[in-house]
Amino acid sequence: MVFLTNVLCGFFFVAFSYWLVSARTRRQVLAVVLAGVFVVALVSPPPAQAQGSLVAAIQSVLNVINGLIKTALNSINSVRTAISDFYQQATWPVALINQAKATVTQMIGQYRSAMQNIFNINLKSATLPNPSALENAMRNHQTLDFATLTSSFGNTYGGVPSTTVASPADRSMMDMDDALAVDNLKTLKESDAAGDLTLQAADNIENAASQAAPGSAPFLTATAVVASIESQSLTQRMLAAELRQEAARLAHENALRKRGATMTGDVNTQILNLLQRK
Repeated sequence: MVFLTNVLCGFFFVAFSYWLVSARTRRQVLAVVLAGVFVVALVSPPPAQAQGSLVAAIQSVLNVINGLIKTALNSINSVRTAISDFYQQATWPVALINQAKATVTQMIGQYRSAMQNIFNINLKSATLPNPSALENAMRNHQTLDFATLTSSFGNTYGGVPSTTVASPADRSMMDMDDALAVDNLKTLKESDAAGDLTLQAADNIENAASQAAPGSAPFLTATAVVASIESQSLTQRMLAAELRQEAARLAHENALRKRGATMTGDVNTQILNLLQRK
């Protein structure tokens, strides 16, 4: 009987220790302790000399709590304290994290206002009404006023001449040159608007870095990489617009050469006709 009792007690102690270790909240730990106390009170045999004594039963439960359970709880607390110290001293050093946060905050205060002042420099120089309207439309970083941009461009540089004033070839080149110019201006406005969003994302990343929790650095790094890729795509888009404009310039120059060759041929034909008449 004594051997069976010892086996049951050992099994109960192992199960109770496992439940305590696996408990994640204070409420779970309290529930496991109360359950253990209740089981001990039911199964622990009272002393033979005082079987009906409630005080003896309570004292037996208290002895178990102050003995095995207290030792197990102290061991669990020691393990948790060691793990917490390891995280704070080796994995995520609190002092270094606070130092990094202070550095980020200092850099934000030192550079952000100066950079914003650079981006907000007023570069407008036009003085006449039509050029001023065009310049405002070009520099307002908006993408919903393309119609205003097109009309301001036409008011400033004029429209395509009529067929009675210019030849079809000249009208085609003028129309194409105006179209490419307006297209690139629209691309520029879109790039300015996207650049504002990129700067806003950079400010948000800086703010998050100054308040980041331990272990969140990889997420901030991934966000910064995505923002960098978006910025590079904007640069590539502007380079593509510049290449289109350069291609249009070459095409315009080549069209002038073709026109000169055609006019030269016409002049030669007219000279031959005059010589043949004589």
